[in-house]
Amino acid sequence: MDAVLEATNGVSSVGADLSDVVLAKKGDKVAFERLVRKHSVSLYRVARGILKCESDIEDATQETIIKAYKKLVSLRSNLYFKTWLIKILVNECNYILKANKKTVDLVETETASPDNQYENLELFSVVQSLDPNLRIVTLLFYYEGLLQKDIAEVLELPVGTVSSRLSRSREKLRTLMTEK
Repeated sequence: MDAVLEATNGVSSVGADLSDVVLAKKGDKVAFERLVRKHSVSLYRVARGILKCESDIEDATQETIIKAYKKLVSLRSNLYFKTWLIKILVNECNYILKANKKTVDLVETETASPDNQYENLELFSVVQSLDPNLRIVTLLFYYEGLLQKDIAEVLELPVGTVSSRLSRSREKLRTLMTEK
């Protein structure tokens, strides 16, 4: 019975997302705000997986929301709103990383977000220690539930590369967790 309820809730959630995407594409700001709020934790987790500085994470997230709002009409398939949004975020994070390489921070202070429920988990800290290429596919696959083909699209990689990175990530995580 619980599985039926979960499946039904998943369908209604997708339906609500789709109707919000359609409304937002027609200029409904409240519908767009609902979409952003629904995916805000995902946006934070993905940005946190790529960037370390809290202000960079906030900048990337804010720029992503602005760009998504401006380019919403270019979204081809309403079903892939989350994937599209994360792709914009990943590109924005990569832009910030490139810009940061040109500057040297003398002191970097990080503050943990109280909204991040995964920050104190041992597994999350181990995932954070992975190589960036392994970390991002791990976060997108396990924390955000994206399919390998969607991850490949977001990161502009072949599906085989995503699959091999996930495999290497699992092996590395297994090793790191047994060491702790």
